[in-house]
Amino acid sequence: METTGLFKSSMRFFSDQELCYADILTPQEVLARIQVAVLNFLRILSSSTPAISNLPLIDRSSSNSRVNQGILTDESWIFLSHSFCTRSLMRANAAKAFVRVWKLMEMCSQILLQEKRVTQRELFYKLFCDSPAYFPTQLHVNRTIQDVVALLRCSRFSLGVMASSRGLVAGRLLLQEPEQETVDCAACGTSGYAISGDLDLLQKLTLKTDARYVIVIEKHAIFQRLAEDRVFNHIPSILITAKGYPDMATRYFLHRISKTFPHLPIFGLVDWNPAGLAILCTFKYGSIGMGLEAYRYACNVKWLGMRGDDVQLIPQESLVSLKPRDLQIAKSLMSSEILQENYREELTLMVEGGQKAELEALYHNGFDYLEKYLVKKIIQFNYI
Repeated sequence: METTGLFKSSMRFFSDQELCYADILTPQEVLARIQVAVLNFLRILSSSTPAISNLPLIDRSSSNSRVNQGILTDESWIFLSHSFCTRSLMRANAAKAFVRVWKLMEMCSQILLQEKRVTQRELFYKLFCDSPAYFPTQLHVNRTIQDVVALLRCSRFSLGVMASSRGLVAGRLLLQEPEQETVDCAACGTSGYAISGDLDLLQKLTLKTDARYVIVIEKHAIFQRLAEDRVFNHIPSILITAKGYPDMATRYFLHRISKTFPHLPIFGLVDWNPAGLAILCTFKYGSIGMGLEAYRYACNVKWLGMRGDDVQLIPQESLVSLKPRDLQIAKSLMSSEILQENYREELTLMVEGGQKAELEALYHNGFDYLEKYLVKKIIQFNYI
């Protein structure tokens, strides 16, 4: 696409108030959108009635979020509607956020011109060293990235920001990076195969499997137990973990598997507590903060366990009282329109009982019990 064409398409983009998702763009297209933002700012500043223009961002609040229910599939995901919020230099409580957006766009321009990619952590250290008053913590960088995505409406990967991945995969999956040897994930031992943070690389992977299920596991220790027991030989499956709250790369990888093998059911194995349900919902629907990109990460994950009817399988002594943080997460989930009714019932059971349980409590029945538990659940279609 010629430079003139890029500019014209970018100008149309900035006048299109109906666009509420993040595009995957080439570096040239992102740079053109940044340039248009700068020119709009300078045009108003140098007009006959000069002013410092506000930055119009897609509102990422819960009031502007909706759930898109697939018509031909069971998939649902969060998306953001057409409401806008602003970052303004003229409001004391938003002035620094306004400056941060411009500084981050400048940094992203440099990254793209150098044909580099950086992680959010690398970006934080660079911005902290250059502008410590504006980027004192990683959280300030993370939120500003979301602001820039909401302003330019392009994916963070298009901005040159690479996901940091904690994710691992094991089991009946063969994968091959371009011009590399094929990796058999069943032969990777308890450590599994590390999921790359390069989303472009994940998109280019060649994937093959004879699995019948995908099992997404909240906890690294449970993943290691199942991988060591080679559960995937008895339950033909692919095992995936993000070691807790899911990072973008692991979510994208799972989404890629779901699109490549749409016939494979995806089961979630999490602790029976509000945090476990929050993790499951993030895999299933995405998050409001990333509402512009949620459709690229959401998957139709079914809740296999643990659930309320599994409490009878563990000793009463292994139940733990809910903490204030648990109740806070439960309140947030309850207030969400995305929470389906049977999930809401499970959460109500936790809160009213004031207790939670961890997956490890199932080891009361023996270290080999987890496999039997999974087999019984799957055979009896005991998932929601």
